[in-house]
Amino acid sequence: MSSKHSSLVHNHFSKAPFNRRIYAFLLDFITIWFLSSFFKGILQNTIFIFIWLILKVIVVFKNKGQSLGNWAFDLKITSVRCGRIPRLDEIFKREITLGLLALLAILGFSINLNNGLSMLLLITPLIVDFSAALGSQKRYSQTLHDMISNTILIQAQRGFSLDLRIKKIFKIIHKKYLKSLR
Repeated sequence: MSSKHSSLVHNHFSKAPFNRRIYAFLLDFITIWFLSSFFKGILQNTIFIFIWLILKVIVVFKNKGQSLGNWAFDLKITSVRCGRIPRLDEIFKREITLGLLALLAILGFSINLNNGLSMLLLITPLIVDFSAALGSQKRYSQTLHDMISNTILIQAQRGFSLDLRIKKIFKIIHKKYLKSLR
């Protein structure tokens, strides 16, 4: 597919805001980490990858390109190749890359401050992956795992808008607080 045709395929998509990308990732990451935390050692890591692949590959494929986090923040994965939901192999490539980086981060967090340098080294690949989206000159600011799988993360019409709902709740609380001070 030529780059001219590729850019025409997805010109009508809205770029996913970086903060929503991070929130969606964190929701998925923390959910899967929590579910795997009931196990210890190598079993925990194996369970983490197993749950990651189920929730981030199979569920995403069956749920129109949305994981729990993507749904909560109105995002979806789209193939650069065709401008539609990616094929299963594209989603698998994307999520196995991201899942392994997330697993390295978990190992880093488990080391904690006992060995700060090792913790930093294990978390760095995930930070670099997401930082690629900030430095990307492309219209859709792809992360490294998106570049590897030839996918983009875009805004979706379908979702829960969790961040907007939380902002609204805090705004109401803030107004009530200010009102109570009068």
